[in-house]
Amino acid sequence: MATVANTIKNYHICLKDTVEVFTKHLLYSLFDKEYKISYQDKIENLFLTISDKLQIEDSATLWNTYQQLFIDIRLKLDLDAIAFEKSDPACKSLEEVYLAYPGFHAIAIYRLSRELYKLNQFTFSRMMSEYAHSITGVDIHPGAIIGESFFIDHATGIVIGETTIIKNNVKIYQGVTLGGIQVKKELAATKRHPTIENNVTIYANATILGGDVIIGEDSIIGANVCVTSSVPKGSIVTYELENKITTRKSYVK
Repeated sequence: MATVANTIKNYHICLKDTVEVFTKHLLYSLFDKEYKISYQDKIENLFLTISDKLQIEDSATLWNTYQQLFIDIRLKLDLDAIAFEKSDPACKSLEEVYLAYPGFHAIAIYRLSRELYKLNQFTFSRMMSEYAHSITGVDIHPGAIIGESFFIDHATGIVIGETTIIKNNVKIYQGVTLGGIQVKKELAATKRHPTIENNVTIYANATILGGDVIIGEDSIIGANVCVTSSVPKGSIVTYELENKITTRKSYVK
């Protein structure tokens, strides 16, 4: 029995806790100068500890590269926050967005994890995104590509798959799934999730499936709709009686 136990690989699963602490400190430091000054050394040390356990080579260089991206990430998040303030009638101030909106926090951690994903740190970035999932109910794969001024309302239950592309000024409500029709392992290298063009609104519990599916710009996807084919620019897609889905052109040039 001892011989068998010694052959079992150690996966450092306790790193989940370390990544949670690192992600929380990093998120706070983006928006609070005093916090950043107090915790910047600890944040770097946590990054290097995690990198060491994950056997990431040249982690000091990686950290230097990563932290140079924080200003750009903050600028993108400020645009997201403005989108929240403009889109939600219940929002009283930008401060409320930064301090109290789980959808914004999910986007913030996504943007942080996304940059690590682009640096080929797939496990590290996924651990960060799963922390966001655990505290917000939003599951955004760091491989997804999301443009500027992204708005998530109410947060809970949203799933955005790895090869999803979301362009600018998109609004998504609770329970939305941007997923794949097939989940075969051999399709891992293909685009399995939809593309959402500019200025699209997707209401609660809508499901959009398939890598070839494109939701045209300025379209509205109504609540509870399931979409498995592309939608033209300027469409309104609604769920009607007898389980019929209708697409009505509404775009005016």
